[in-house]
Amino acid sequence: MSRLTVLARKSIVEGSWLARMLRRKPLMLVAIALANKMARAIWAIMTKKEDYRDPARVAAA
Repeated sequence: MSRLTVLARKSIVEGSWLARMLRRKPLMLVAIALANKMARAIWAIMTKKEDYRDPARVAAA
């Protein structure tokens, strides 16, 4: 929930997955979806024993 507070909303990139979700869904549901997405990414990183690759940088390359 801390990522989704009023102060943190200013740092969320407009048009991003998170910004679109916040416009359409209740705050608590978005918090759960964000936690789920983070958990899946962490699990994938741990099971593949790889370093994190920022999706924005990978898409720009």
